[in-house]
Amino acid sequence: MTDTLDATSAQAARPAAGIKPYEARRTFAIISHPDAGKTTLTEKLLFASGAIRQAGQVRARGEQRRTRSDWMEIEQKRGISVSSSVMTFERDGLTFNLLDTPGHSDFSEDTYRTLTAVDSAVMVIDAAKGIESQTLKLFEVCRLRDIPIITFVNKIDREGRDPLEILDEIADTLALDVVPVVWPLGMGVDFQGCVDLGQHRLIGKDGSPGRTIAGDIDALSEDSELMANPHAANAIENLQLASAALPDFDVEAYRGGHMTPVFFGSALKAIAVPELLRAIGDWAPAPRPQPADPEPISAAADDVTGFVFKVQANMDKNHRDRIAFLRLCSGTFKRGMKLRNVRAGRDLAVSNPMFFFAQDRETADEAVAGDVIGIPNHGTLSVGDTLTEGKAVKVTGIPNFAPEIIRRVRLADAMKAKQLAKALNDLAEEGVTQVYRPMIGADWIVGVVGPLQLDVLATRVENEYGVPIAFESMSYDTARWVASDDTKTLKDFIAANRSTMGEDRHGSPVFFANSRWALDRAAKNYPDIRFLATREMG
Repeated sequence: MTDTLDATSAQAARPAAGIKPYEARRTFAIISHPDAGKTTLTEKLLFASGAIRQAGQVRARGEQRRTRSDWMEIEQKRGISVSSSVMTFERDGLTFNLLDTPGHSDFSEDTYRTLTAVDSAVMVIDAAKGIESQTLKLFEVCRLRDIPIITFVNKIDREGRDPLEILDEIADTLALDVVPVVWPLGMGVDFQGCVDLGQHRLIGKDGSPGRTIAGDIDALSEDSELMANPHAANAIENLQLASAALPDFDVEAYRGGHMTPVFFGSALKAIAVPELLRAIGDWAPAPRPQPADPEPISAAADDVTGFVFKVQANMDKNHRDRIAFLRLCSGTFKRGMKLRNVRAGRDLAVSNPMFFFAQDRETADEAVAGDVIGIPNHGTLSVGDTLTEGKAVKVTGIPNFAPEIIRRVRLADAMKAKQLAKALNDLAEEGVTQVYRPMIGADWIVGVVGPLQLDVLATRVENEYGVPIAFESMSYDTARWVASDDTKTLKDFIAANRSTMGEDRHGSPVFFANSRWALDRAAKNYPDIRFLATREMG
């Protein structure tokens, strides 16, 4: 890895003037285990870009307005992200679309759908804890889509594990080549700053740019000022050990999902955050082809295409709004143009599209592939919908997952049954929950991945719709969509099992099982029926 410095710099060319607008887009997500520092990193990236003057304050239309990526009341109280925020900002001629995803495992469905809308990701790892369970799950999702990843090892200003040990864990656990780009000089109480191997300079203990250093890793041992500090000297020796064993940086290997550049830093103190932002601009890919039927959608195509990866209701409680987040895959979208919802077979005039900065929004007069725009609507758009200028194309790879927890909804005030129906359908369209109606009986049944989703569901239904609800346990512990190539076979199965059947909000049949054994038995008894744990959306 002795040539890593030169490779890092040589392949960091800025987009040339005259490139196509979509080539200047960087649409990325931040993934992590809860408490690794993802939300803090998000805010410090925005600060490094110049989009905010200090973490939490937005510069917009000449005034400062308090805004955080975690804007929902329950998020601010709990200190976690439970919905995906979208933030658009510009720097050095590039447009960055940052999708801030939930870190809690109970909201993995929302995160998965968000990851279908990005071209790269930043993986945040706690320096003391290394790779944690949720980080690994989200990485596997990225791997399924070959999403390139930059790794940010956070909290190096606190006591943590040895950097060499962390590199080994990343390489062994994730089966990725690793290349350090920002290396720590000591950790915790011994932290002395960092070496920025890409820009050939030091980074101070407070994150400020330091002096220029020699351009070769081996030459660092000849820097008398550095080597005079025992903590820095030990860190440089470890870096030299790493450089002897690790490959050179290769931007194509990174973009192919085979290599991860590693930045050691501190989100809280903004150490290595500007360097991370520069790397995203320099190395992260422009919009990539989007999987679709009958063929992938190229970002260079002229026709406008996009897909809804998220729906959010009541971002503005005063207006009871409902926003569909559309990732553009190709073409140049212009405000007022008509797009066809392929699923519904209807045209939609998009007259008030918007860009986002968390809760802040502004009218989007024009957008290109890679951009994320919000489309206000009243139930006409759902997650998974594909919008086009007319072509019959459907974006694929956006699944629904079978729930792991099933509960009956109990309504405290029977006079609010209509409001409850609207609330559950709205939140189901967002992906907060899955909603079912049994074929026998009139109860509402909800299905979620984790228990925290039930808490969020009850809180939002009461706060946003004024309907207090409670949940009751049921004898069911799993649900599966059922399908068959033969219509009569499916009808016969439903007729024979009506007491354990329901329908989802699209009217698709769902089988409820009270145990894994019961599900396996049903599959054996009905070999021509498919019991689906996932189902394509849209």
